[in-house]
Amino acid sequence: MIRARLCTFILWLFAAMSANAHEVRPAYLSATEITPAVFDISWKQPVPNGKRLRLSPAFDPACATTEPRRRITAADSLTEVWQIDCDLKSGSIEFAGLEGTLTDIFVQIEYLSGDPKSVLVRPDNPRLNLAGPAKSPAKAYLGIGIEHVAFGWDHLLFIIGLTLLVMPRQIIGVATAFTLAHSLTLPVTAMGWINLPSRPVEILIAASIVLLAVEIMRKRAGKSSPAMRRPWIIAGVIGLIHGLGFAGALADIGLPKGQELWALLLFNIGVEIGQVAVIIAALLILWGLHKISRGGETAARLITTYCIGAMGAFWMIGRLAQYVA
Repeated sequence: MIRARLCTFILWLFAAMSANAHEVRPAYLSATEITPAVFDISWKQPVPNGKRLRLSPAFDPACATTEPRRRITAADSLTEVWQIDCDLKSGSIEFAGLEGTLTDIFVQIEYLSGDPKSVLVRPDNPRLNLAGPAKSPAKAYLGIGIEHVAFGWDHLLFIIGLTLLVMPRQIIGVATAFTLAHSLTLPVTAMGWINLPSRPVEILIAASIVLLAVEIMRKRAGKSSPAMRRPWIIAGVIGLIHGLGFAGALADIGLPKGQELWALLLFNIGVEIGQVAVIIAALLILWGLHKISRGGETAARLITTYCIGAMGAFWMIGRLAQYVA
């Protein structure tokens, strides 16, 4: 009874937090000057779980704007385009609602003078000073990579599941295989060399979490499988799929022009830092529980496995339903 209640609580917690699982996908504001002080504006923002964030750019009220035209360009993003008659070399742009999200905003302004401005706007400072210095947004990809693991619950649960599946001495090799695999698919997808629809990829990621939970339970039952005999191969294959998911956080909006490879490298390093931190934390928790009580460690492993499998099934069914609808 206690285990059931604890598992129910954890599932409720994960379900509540999963609403923000993909909110780390950045938004993108592009302004291209077509005639002096007249700009074409393109605003793309994530739509996690089909729910639009209350997020919008606000220009100087004196600026004349046309009516925005909306279009859904992907399953989880919304694009609006309009024109604005305004001097975007002074004043500011405020992003209302940004402070209540986990979303970053990349701003790219191209002037007829040929001196573009690329800036990253974070939730802790939702106002962009157009007269201020332009800082390269590429370095911010390191933090975005870490955030994508920390708040991307599907990837987070898979890493925890890998830790439960293999022996501690194997985890480095398995994690390395997972890393190398998604490092292959990340650049080719994020750079636009391969374009795959996001929904099937997200379904496969959820299915991989369910499969991982099943393999953990098979191991508990003393059964053998290729995933247990050669876990690094399975981790590598699934890592290719997860790499597509990582790239989806970037491909929807693009990368900072002229800094694509640098931004990708930093994003990938951030992802690895996040993964290593999760693995170390999981191993320390299991070690601590083992020292306190072997029964407590066993119960924690069992409950966590049930929760991983249940959440994976929940995501898979929900994403399948969206795909079919």
